[in-house]
Amino acid sequence: MEQHPAYPRLFEPLDLGFTTLPNRVLMGSMHTGLEEEKGGMEKMARFYAERAAGEAGLIVTGGISPNFEGVVAWGGSRMSSRRHAKRHKPITDAVHAEGGRIAMQILHAGRYAYTPLCVAPSALQSPISRFKPRALTSRGVERTILAFVRSALLAREAGYDGVEIMGSEGYLINQFVVADTNLRTDKWGGDFERRCRFPEEILARIREAVGPDFMIMYRLSMLDLVAGGSNWEEVQRLAQIAESAGANLINTGIGWHEARIPTIATMVPRGGFRFVTKKLMGSVNVPLITTNRFNDPATCEQALAEGCADMVSMARPFLADPYLVKKARLSRSEDINTCIGCNQACLDHVFKQKVASCLVNPRACHESEFGASVRPEPQQDGNARGGQSGHQLQGKRVAVVGGGPAGMSAALERARLGASVVLFESQAELGGQFLMAQKIPGKTEFQETIRYFKTQLEHLGVDIRLSTQADSDLVAEFDEVVLATGVRPRALDVPGADRPEVVSYVDVLQGRVEVGRRVAIVGAGGIGFDVADFLTHDSDDAGFLSSWGVDSHLSSRGGLGEPQRKSSLREVVMYQRQSGKMGKGLGKTTGWIHRTTLKQRGVKQMTGVSYSHIDDQGFHVVLEDGTMHVHAVDHVVVCAGQLPHRPTDLTHPNAVVVGGARDARGLDAQRAILDGMVKS
Repeated sequence: MEQHPAYPRLFEPLDLGFTTLPNRVLMGSMHTGLEEEKGGMEKMARFYAERAAGEAGLIVTGGISPNFEGVVAWGGSRMSSRRHAKRHKPITDAVHAEGGRIAMQILHAGRYAYTPLCVAPSALQSPISRFKPRALTSRGVERTILAFVRSALLAREAGYDGVEIMGSEGYLINQFVVADTNLRTDKWGGDFERRCRFPEEILARIREAVGPDFMIMYRLSMLDLVAGGSNWEEVQRLAQIAESAGANLINTGIGWHEARIPTIATMVPRGGFRFVTKKLMGSVNVPLITTNRFNDPATCEQALAEGCADMVSMARPFLADPYLVKKARLSRSEDINTCIGCNQACLDHVFKQKVASCLVNPRACHESEFGASVRPEPQQDGNARGGQSGHQLQGKRVAVVGGGPAGMSAALERARLGASVVLFESQAELGGQFLMAQKIPGKTEFQETIRYFKTQLEHLGVDIRLSTQADSDLVAEFDEVVLATGVRPRALDVPGADRPEVVSYVDVLQGRVEVGRRVAIVGAGGIGFDVADFLTHDSDDAGFLSSWGVDSHLSSRGGLGEPQRKSSLREVVMYQRQSGKMGKGLGKTTGWIHRTTLKQRGVKQMTGVSYSHIDDQGFHVVLEDGTMHVHAVDHVVVCAGQLPHRPTDLTHPNAVVVGGARDARGLDAQRAILDGMVKS
């Protein structure tokens, strides 16, 4: 493979002795939901084959259980019979046909299993689980080890190049290793060496069964982020045990699922946990893999240059762009559709038992609906840069009105399908709501999505007309008009709402107003939480790790320290009409982060109120018990929702309305971008 001069370490082959990986990029394990879907194996074959064509150095599948007790939820995927192995064969064949390599992750959920049949080293219920596990008997432990071995043998029979043993994130193996979750008094519990016997036996027996030329990767929890977790000496010792037992590679695991510290959300700095893997470098003689919030080749290259690891793992970024590695090698980094770490269409979907996708790339895991991306090749230009090309709309003239997420998506899709597209945007730059979203602390990644869309629209020759207000006369000549005119803020309808201290979230985020010290936020949806974050970010001046209480010196058990977050200088109160907890509509995997952050910053929340009026005394609200509450404020920021924005002077006989212009209720970027897509 040609080595790209900008990323010399990233594209250096990795010699494992019996085989050589073509580069230092691992597509990490990621459950998609296709594993359990009818016909899902064929869809997964297409999904992974495209990532292999994109030159991922090694692909690891989502977690597959070695037995029925270990499934994460009812109906979860297993590799415990030859019938299962046969079903996986299309995946490995498809990846190998593209010249790729793929390993299957073996994951036993232990007490995290969402079934009444869950088992664990001890009968201790997880704080995030519904069911109390049954403690494995000594014979049960032996049967579980044999299940791991059989699963590895079946994976080899299915054509996999190796397996990854999931020993992190708080799953079964992790539960055996940590004293707080392993209260056993037999040979599988007690001191650290005996608690490590379970992963040691699994690795050693798999190695004996599969022979020397089959890859075994061990995912080691290097930073538990839970009270009572492993200390660094134990982490180091377990890494050495894993190497001695037969692991060819050791991958980094950060945080148990029950940990109350973000590990992969967008507010985590890029490569923010690479220091953990770096500390282990030199302690073992097998390659180490660093992970968590790597989403671009430059950050990966930097981690390798700093000696943090021998490989870098990315998972969600391969949802966003299957060809990100190849694009980097071909000097096409500006064409990479960058993962923004939002979790909205990937993890949030999986936790709701839906098939995963990607906010910035709805094709992911749905290639049969939208078609796959065209492979980027050195000699190709034009449509191939953007992805799927075709002639479905060849000869058509399309006007897209609005340059926000839905409009950019619609323009890009129609240009890919052969249309001649003109994009009209009334503002001076593209981006729409993303221009405001990127100003929220921890959401700067949205600028990457704007950059990607701009680049692809230019490649495809879309005529972009900024600062142009489209009307019916301007679009009359087009065959189709896509109305992506977005939303407008919902106004607050109470006496005094026209006072100067009452401002919209748009005014705040666009810097039109200098917000005072005493603030009332009306509305507690996603926008309300974002504005509260924006106005109180002075609390986190200690940096991400210190603010959340991560011990960057790794001297404490579990890697936990005291959060160094202080109350904001602003006095912020959030109000919502509905009773109950605020933020119910926030993302399933990220909502707790927003709620915790604002609580620690001293933001107050009042629910079940009705808004009365605003006067010189302040913001008057009626509480649930009927009493009047007066909040003396400098500003009232209205985040009370959005309404569709459809210009009355813009009509066309063949108009398509997308995004917020179609329906502003529950609007988010995921739906806006998906609205612009065209199914094949």
